[in-house]
Amino acid sequence: MMISKSKKEAFVWIWLPYETQPVVAGKLTFENKLYIFNYGKSYLERENAISIYSKELPLKKGPLYPLPGLMMPSSLRDSAPDAWGRRVILNKLSEIEVDNELIYFLESGSDRIGALDFQCSPTHYESRCSENISLDELQESAMRIEQGVPFSAELDQALCHGSSVGGARPKALVKHDNKKYIAKFSLSTDLYNFIKIEFISMRLAELVGLCVAPVTLTKSLHKDVLLVERFDRRFTVEGWQRKMMLSALTLLELDEMMARYASYEKLAEIIRYQFKDASQTLKELFSRLIFNIFIGNTDDHARNHSAFWDGSTLSLSPAYDLCPQSRIGQVASQAMLISNQDRSSRLATCLDAAPYFLLSEKEAVSIIEHQLKGIGRCWSVVCEQAHLDAATKKSLVGRQFLNPFIFEGLNEKQRSLKRKGDEVREQMRG
Repeated sequence: MMISKSKKEAFVWIWLPYETQPVVAGKLTFENKLYIFNYGKSYLERENAISIYSKELPLKKGPLYPLPGLMMPSSLRDSAPDAWGRRVILNKLSEIEVDNELIYFLESGSDRIGALDFQCSPTHYESRCSENISLDELQESAMRIEQGVPFSAELDQALCHGSSVGGARPKALVKHDNKKYIAKFSLSTDLYNFIKIEFISMRLAELVGLCVAPVTLTKSLHKDVLLVERFDRRFTVEGWQRKMMLSALTLLELDEMMARYASYEKLAEIIRYQFKDASQTLKELFSRLIFNIFIGNTDDHARNHSAFWDGSTLSLSPAYDLCPQSRIGQVASQAMLISNQDRSSRLATCLDAAPYFLLSEKEAVSIIEHQLKGIGRCWSVVCEQAHLDAATKKSLVGRQFLNPFIFEGLNEKQRSLKRKGDEVREQMRG
């Protein structure tokens, strides 16, 4: 499909709950630097129609403009490729000046996260996906993209699979048996093995009781590859069902330019009033915040939190992208504000914020103690599963994992957490 740089409209197709085939929901138009959505008449007449997100795109006829301060409905922007996918597309379309987001929507793969896709036609759905592409081919494609080298039509098809995936690191979408995965690859510029370390972090998160996407570590072309099982897909005998996904950025009514204003405090308020099982969801979100601080994951931005949407209720998705970030020194800040204007990566900051999550200080401390104990107990076992070398394992402890800074600012009643942290850190080094 050839896309012209003057493309001004795209048709939005949706997989409705429990359906295995998409239907056209409406049209997205680029006018006067705004992206305006209209539901189609046939869609509004469907008995099982749901809003793409009722707070932003309620089910009604007529043009629906972005919320104040936004250029595009954020619930649609959630389906657009981010840094890596855009890099793939720009490599493929080097002769085309990309002057609006619709080109990225229409050129990225159809098996994108969530339940939406974008087409040139309102009547004919054409999937832009490749099948049975090997990990080796995908790895080779990623390496060529990283080097800025044009690739063949076959590899073009291979990477089409991954161009709709968010994030900045190389990745692709793969299928095996009745499951689908996001495959994450290493970069030649990596200072250490991010793939193994993300595997370790995700496994530890599961072992301390968080709801996370299952992960598997494998190899391709002698390089480590992380396979993250997708939780927005469900295989049935009739075909694949898709789950609608919304990022926390969408729930917070923000875009990338306003992401610095995203806060756990506001997200917790939204959960209290809009999510089912609010109290349990708040406990899970607080637990994820604590775990991110324990492992040195400061990249907990609002697109790294998401929720399922079924047309009437929201529910927190499993956690993903839990990976320590490079760190020099001790002082660090989370990507999202935690309490008021404080985003410092400290347990004291989280304990101050506990009431937002409907947790008492005692309950919050119990969560912290439980995770400390679990990380200490499972650390060596998970590192062995990843075949992590001793030098890297040692270098992570006290830098990314359980950095002493996270225990600063605790009051007298909370000081036992620092002592336990010191004990666990020594246990991990032993």
